[in-house]
Amino acid sequence: MSKLHLVFGGRVKDPQGLEFTDLDKIDLVGLFDSYATAEEAWRGAAQRTVDDAEIKYVVVHLHRLLEPDADGIARPKD
Repeated sequence: MSKLHLVFGGRVKDPQGLEFTDLDKIDLVGLFDSYATAEEAWRGAAQRTVDDAEIKYVVVHLHRLLEPDADGIARPKD
């Protein structure tokens, strides 16, 4: 399985948080099969909006959500 990464961004309430304020205006940059390409896309998107502190871009490790124990981290059972 590829290690999928999602890059997206948008306006946040607090620049130190991850609470996006307008989900209709989320900028979906794309899905990437490696962290290196996702980071490159994230960096490009973030640099385009560097002057607006309320815009934040993130990389989500989708492969960790799809296979949460694949990284070897023990997690509590429900």
